[in-house]
Amino acid sequence: MTPAARIQASIEILDEILAGAPVEKSLTNWARRSRFAGSKDRAAIRDHVFTALRCKRSFAALGGAETGRGLMIGTVRASGAPLEDVFSGVRHAPEVLAETEVGRDFNSEAEQYDIPDWLWPKFESSLGDQAVPVAQALQSRAPVHLRVNLIKADVSTAISALAADGIIAAAHLACNTALEVSEGARKIAQSRAYADGLVELQDAASQAVVAALDLRPGMRVLDFCAGGGGKSLALAAQAGVSVFAHDVNAARMRDLPARADRAGVRVEILATQYLAQHAPFDVILADAPCSGSGSWRRAPAGKWALTESRLQELTGIQTSILDQLAPMTAPVGVLAYATCSMLDDENGEVVDGFLRTHPDWSENFRKTWLVSHGTDGFFTSHLTR
Repeated sequence: MTPAARIQASIEILDEILAGAPVEKSLTNWARRSRFAGSKDRAAIRDHVFTALRCKRSFAALGGAETGRGLMIGTVRASGAPLEDVFSGVRHAPEVLAETEVGRDFNSEAEQYDIPDWLWPKFESSLGDQAVPVAQALQSRAPVHLRVNLIKADVSTAISALAADGIIAAAHLACNTALEVSEGARKIAQSRAYADGLVELQDAASQAVVAALDLRPGMRVLDFCAGGGGKSLALAAQAGVSVFAHDVNAARMRDLPARADRAGVRVEILATQYLAQHAPFDVILADAPCSGSGSWRRAPAGKWALTESRLQELTGIQTSILDQLAPMTAPVGVLAYATCSMLDDENGEVVDGFLRTHPDWSENFRKTWLVSHGTDGFFTSHLTR
């Protein structure tokens, strides 16, 4: 496919997404309909679609309309490339621009930096002078991070093993197990280092949340909102720790046993009805459901789907999770609350509310990671009696 044909395909996919279709489903359906497209074409189109979704408001302003065509006009204008080279109408290229397809100035900082209007005040109050740098970081593609599985390899061994498969990675400062991939990211899933369990895909801040826990041999640790199990595997890589994983949606953990086998670790999956009989736990990690604002680079549709009422609903869920887990924490144990959010509503305010209603508990650690610092956005707080 020509570059212009890729733009036209992206327009068609974006129109489906803007009409309400899930992002991945739209991309998959297009690929199935377009057997002529090679892997490089699919990768380029995917990049176009995700870039446009990250910058939906600003590109719509630059492109003159919040349509697939408008977003791709905005994409090309933002890049500085000549529009006539793409919108030529030749062969499979998009039609020539009409005189009415002109951009306009941004109406607000929220529009310029691609944040919903209702959210911008919360964004500013949560992030202060980092609000604009964070919003700008969310407009770009996220880096690819790996976690070195210290049970099987040290950092230098993992880097060498990846390099043998054409993957260039270097240590990341956020955590002593974290690597950032600078070349060959699309080869990771087929690499020997990944197949042998030397590395796992995991954001550096997500790893740092686990590394911040003071784990010791003999501890019983519950990953309460385990999801796919990335943190469960990181916890289980700590020598002598017994790790249990739970998620209210057990289907999210379906790949965890195979991933644990590959990593050479043991994780016991607990259904909800068996949690109480396995309690108390020395450490409970609750990476609670949240807005996902710290990972909007990877899942940009979430930024536009979030509403004020949904945010309020999430903070209620987060509060109830802490209330549920407090009795399951050992008397001298740690309840570690975490979110992949950068909003105070879901972070400090939830923790402070818990402490007000549980005066026998206190906080002894709190940290926030921002996307502007080279990781996903994350928050964690350690609570003890």
